[in-house]
Amino acid sequence: MKQHINRRQFISRSSILTLGVAMAPQIIPSTLLGETSPSNQITLGFIGMGGQGLGRNLKGFQASKLSRVLAVCDCNTKRNELAKAAVDEKAGNTDCDTYQDFREILARDDIDAVVISTPDHWHVPMSLMALEAGKHVFCEKPSLTMVEGRQLTEAVKKSGKVFQWGIEDRCLTKYWLLSGLARTGAIGEIQNVYCDILVKPLWDKENPVAVPKNLDWNLWLGPAPAVDYTPQVTHGQRWRQHDDYSGGSLTDWGSHLCDTAQVGIGMENSGPVEISGIAEKLPETSYVTAPYHYKVQYKYSNGATIHVVNKGKGMQAATVRFEGTKGWAEVSGWNGELKAHDREIFRNKTLGEHPDFWPRPQLEQPDFLQAIVDREHTPVYHAETGHRLAAMLHLGHLAIKEEKTVHWDPAKEAFTQDAQQMMANRVYQRESRDWTKGL
Repeated sequence: MKQHINRRQFISRSSILTLGVAMAPQIIPSTLLGETSPSNQITLGFIGMGGQGLGRNLKGFQASKLSRVLAVCDCNTKRNELAKAAVDEKAGNTDCDTYQDFREILARDDIDAVVISTPDHWHVPMSLMALEAGKHVFCEKPSLTMVEGRQLTEAVKKSGKVFQWGIEDRCLTKYWLLSGLARTGAIGEIQNVYCDILVKPLWDKENPVAVPKNLDWNLWLGPAPAVDYTPQVTHGQRWRQHDDYSGGSLTDWGSHLCDTAQVGIGMENSGPVEISGIAEKLPETSYVTAPYHYKVQYKYSNGATIHVVNKGKGMQAATVRFEGTKGWAEVSGWNGELKAHDREIFRNKTLGEHPDFWPRPQLEQPDFLQAIVDREHTPVYHAETGHRLAAMLHLGHLAIKEEKTVHWDPAKEAFTQDAQQMMANRVYQRESRDWTKGL
């Protein structure tokens, strides 16, 4: 994704360049930039060709000469037609194969890696199957449960394959700068971080209808419970607001804003120790079952607190704001205006030399490819760090569902109080349907 810096939204282009010059440069291997023979290309199969799969991920990988797309797959065959057309146009041929069943992609020996852009409930089960089939895996965030996330992390370690979660924020200029500045102490010791999550509509339930001929409904449901088909579940992304398939905006937008928050307080490899949350009670007529209109507080062992709000008022939606003992800094709105109590902190070259400031990663698609080529390179959103982020968000969901304060030991990944009760919650772990037998 190209980043356009609007002068009215940022201090100035020169400000960001001034600080950027002081940072460690982004290094991309020459093989990612120049011509690469087909025999040396990484062959890819894409699974899930909705907006994220067809848009950001397909375009992101097609931009690299190192990758070659051999096949696309979606349980909705209409999406496959659009995806094949995009691949063939870029490649200048008609070689891209299409599948409705993702297992056919996993069975191909000539595919090195898969790119998974499905709804959340398929992320881990499909990734585990891909690793078992000997594929490198790029998968959209997040996991559906905490247990699944840990299972995936351990499976990646055993497989020896490269795994990358699709979360772009650490490589986006404004969030990289914001979290980096917070880590350096430029605004003092961080006490509070505020994340204002975008509010989605409160949809009512729909009546079931016949399954479209172009859709394999059983494959779409996969490990989720068997239910009748309703049209807007798949076409309007309403699935994201139902906890059979996702954790709602808390795990969706929360993955973006809260990652920056945890990085900024230096806790991206750990997690909170105390989590509390409340959410609006939903009417029985509502399709939405994931947390809606909520407030969640995450307290950390270093004294910082992350506040996550989904109320439709207060800060501008999709804002992340750090407040320290010496000032504050924020990105106001999604990838919006970078602000601070003193704009001069963005012109301070010495901050880029601070040991706690970190090098800016490249975009997640070329980062994944680089890790396959150079096995000494660890992708920025590797399995463990993505799991730590998702676990934080799941803990907030859990606190809302249980209506209790959750006490957590991030080092042991264990509940320190009410463990049996918390582990019985579907947010923590759940049974999967045997989708191989059909509906």
